[in-house]
Amino acid sequence: MIKTFAISGEYITLGQFLKEESIVSSGGQAKHYLEENPVQLNGETEARRGKKLRAGDQLVVAGMQYEFK
Repeated sequence: MIKTFAISGEYITLGQFLKEESIVSSGGQAKHYLEENPVQLNGETEARRGKKLRAGDQLVVAGMQYEFK
């Protein structure tokens, strides 16, 4: 199942997204989470919490697939 995530503005960072979805509770936790659990962004491994996620991107994290609108 693909979950849709609406971005308010031009983009959201990966760290902000992880906090928004309650996967982590802080930016520091996001850094450690991504070191131990790299995610797939548009089919590529991504571990930078500052990576900008934009409309049309697809992300796989914690066993869930997200599409950004």
